[in-house]
Amino acid sequence: MSYETILFTVDSGIARLTLNRPEKLNSFNAHMHLEVRESLSSLASSEARVLVLTGAGRGFCAGQDLSDRAVAPVSGGVDLGESLENRYNPLVMALHNLPIPVIAAVNGVAAGAGANIALACDIVIAARSASFVQAFSKLGLIPDSGGTWILPRLVGNARAMGLAMLGSKVPADQAAEWGMIWQCVEDGDLAATVEALARQLSVAATRGLAATKKAIRSSWQHSLAEQLDVERDMQRELGRTRDYPEGVAAFTEKRAPRFTGR
Repeated sequence: MSYETILFTVDSGIARLTLNRPEKLNSFNAHMHLEVRESLSSLASSEARVLVLTGAGRGFCAGQDLSDRAVAPVSGGVDLGESLENRYNPLVMALHNLPIPVIAAVNGVAAGAGANIALACDIVIAARSASFVQAFSKLGLIPDSGGTWILPRLVGNARAMGLAMLGSKVPADQAAEWGMIWQCVEDGDLAATVEALARQLSVAATRGLAATKKAIRSSWQHSLAEQLDVERDMQRELGRTRDYPEGVAAFTEKRAPRFTGR
């Protein structure tokens, strides 16, 4: 289907979702939320085995479009919680729960909710000119879209507190050094780097990757003993997939595996 605020394709196992409001630095309005939700929902019935999320133009995503009527300040205040509950929170959970890897290709500024949507992805690769900004404090707000949960887990409490309270810009190379993202690459290498990674993941053992994603994300809630039980149960299930014997055969025969994701 055609979209007004995003670009979306699925080809050769790779889904590509591009936020496409470059004149607004790809900031979210209600219509973009709707289209992103529809595109992510369609993945379940597609051949996609990896998703690449990026932005059009010179920015990844500047967060919320403050000219959107849903969040515009009015006399007596505005219920920002409704926007989070109905739009941003479902989006972050959808990215967390997708049973395929999600790559964020951060091509420019990722600010506010845009930064935390990028950080909600499984693997984040950023161009050297890109940056991450927790801009909420400039508006008298707290980091949302999972920011208060994911930041301390990525960079530690001290850095998370500083980023949240000061709203400082973190350049991509510093984000990589701090462990906030997977990799910082030269601007001209971003597309090729992301494409190579997407192709690698599109032919990998998809169910194993989905289980890895789920296990790591849930580990914060468990004791070591509980997580060992999670690993046992997932490994038991994965041992019954078609990809496991293919992986063993490929290893034994010293050839590339032909995984089907089943």
